[in-house]
Amino acid sequence: MRSVTPKQYLQINGKTVLEHTLSLFIQRDDIVQTVVCIAEGDEVAPQLSVFSNSKVTHTLGGASRAESVLNGLLALNDKASDDDWVLVHDAARPCLSACALQRLFDELDGDAVGGILAVPAKDTLKLKCESIDQKGAPIIETTLDRSTIWQAQTPQMFRYKLLKDALSLAIEHNIAITDESSALEVAGHKPKLIEGETRNLKITTPEDLDLAEFLLK
Repeated sequence: MRSVTPKQYLQINGKTVLEHTLSLFIQRDDIVQTVVCIAEGDEVAPQLSVFSNSKVTHTLGGASRAESVLNGLLALNDKASDDDWVLVHDAARPCLSACALQRLFDELDGDAVGGILAVPAKDTLKLKCESIDQKGAPIIETTLDRSTIWQAQTPQMFRYKLLKDALSLAIEHNIAITDESSALEVAGHKPKLIEGETRNLKITTPEDLDLAEFLLK
C-alpha cells in the first residue's frame, strides 16, 4: 500500500476501511457477534467508535491466518454451538454488498458444511514456469482452462465446530492454508461455491483504495 498505516485503518469517506467492513455485519439482526482479530500492541482498533457496539469485540490474532481465525473462533466458545454458522471475512474487503451476503445465506441454508463467495475467472490464465529467461522475465508453462477456475472471496461460511476442527488439524500438521475453505478441503469436506461480485474487492494497492472509495460513494 506504500503507507505506514495498516490498510484496515486507512480512511475512506471519513471512516476507516475496517469500520466500513464491519458496518454491514453490525446491521444484521441474525449476526449475533463479530470478533476482530488484531495484532498484539495494536492501539488503533480499540479506540475506534465501532468497538463501543455490543456486537463487536476483539481478540489477539496469530502468526498465520489459520491461527488468527482459530483465535477468533475460540473467542466465541461461550456463545457458539457446534452447528452454528460462522463467517470469516477480510477486514480489507469493505465493499461487500448486502445482496451478496444474503445470497450466501440463502444458498447455504440447511447445508451441513458451508461454502464461500467466489467469482468465475474471466481472464485467460497462464501457468508460470519455474525458470526465467535471460532478462529475468517469467516464462509461460501452459494456458489453464479458465472454465474450471473460480477466484475465492470472503465471507467464507461454515459450521462452527467443523471449521474449528479443520483449522486445528491444519495447524497441528503444519499444513499451509490460504483461506478457510482450504482447511475444510484438507479435512475431507467439499465446500460450495456461491457466486459473489467483482465489487467485493480486497484492498491491496493504492489503486484499490481509490476504487473502493468510488464504490462506497
